[in-house]
Amino acid sequence: MNHIVEIILNHRKVSATWITRMLMAELLCEVCLTSQNLHKFSRIHNQSTMPAYHSQFLSPPKLIGNMALLPIRTQYKGPAPKDSSDYDIIDEAIYFFKGNIFFRNYEIKSEADRTLIYITLYISECLKKLQRCSSRSQGDKEMYTLGISNFPIPGEQGFPLNAMYTKPANRSEDDTMRAYLQQLRQETGIRMLDKVFEQGDKPSKWWLCFAKRKFMDKSLSAPGQ
Repeated sequence: MNHIVEIILNHRKVSATWITRMLMAELLCEVCLTSQNLHKFSRIHNQSTMPAYHSQFLSPPKLIGNMALLPIRTQYKGPAPKDSSDYDIIDEAIYFFKGNIFFRNYEIKSEADRTLIYITLYISECLKKLQRCSSRSQGDKEMYTLGISNFPIPGEQGFPLNAMYTKPANRSEDDTMRAYLQQLRQETGIRMLDKVFEQGDKPSKWWLCFAKRKFMDKSLSAPGQ
C-alpha cells in the first residue's frame, strides 16, 4: 500500500473518503483476486455515495478541443510542456486508477477530467497487454508497440467517447491532439511497466487483477481486443 502513502504525501487535497476507498480496493486484491469478488465489490462500490476522483489540474496552459493539454514529465517528443514537478496528470491517473476504475458513470467537471479519463482508459489497455507478459522485457515490447500503434482521436469513428469530446477544429489542432495523445500513451505505458514489474521480472497481481475492469464501461480498443 506504499502508493497510497505517496498520494497523501504528494497530493494533500485527498479526502478521507478517497483514502478509505483506495484502501478498500487494495484490501480486496489482497484478500481475493477472483472476478466474482471483484464484481461484488464493483456493485457495492457503485451503490455507495463515495464520489469519483476528479483532476486537480484546473489551470491548463492550453486546450485542444475541449481537453486540457497539460505538462508531463517525459522524454518522448510531443506538444506537452515539460513538467519539472514530481506529480503530473499521468501520476494522478495512475494513483487513482484503482478507485475510479469501478465507476460506470463519471461527471466531467473540467477539461482536465477529459485528459484524466483518456489516460485511465489507456491504463486499462496497458494492463490488458501486460497480463499476457511473463517478463519485463516482453512487457517493454508490448508497451512500445501499443504506444506507437494507430488510434482514433475525438471525432473519428472508433473513439469511444465522441459525445463527451469535441473534435479538432482544424488540421493543425488535429495534428496537435494526435501528437499529444501519442505522447500520453507512450509515457503512460512506460510508467505502467514500472508499476506492474516493480518487484522484478514477475508481474504484479495487485495490478493485473484490474485488467478486465472497464472505466465508464468503455474501452479504447475494439471488442475482442
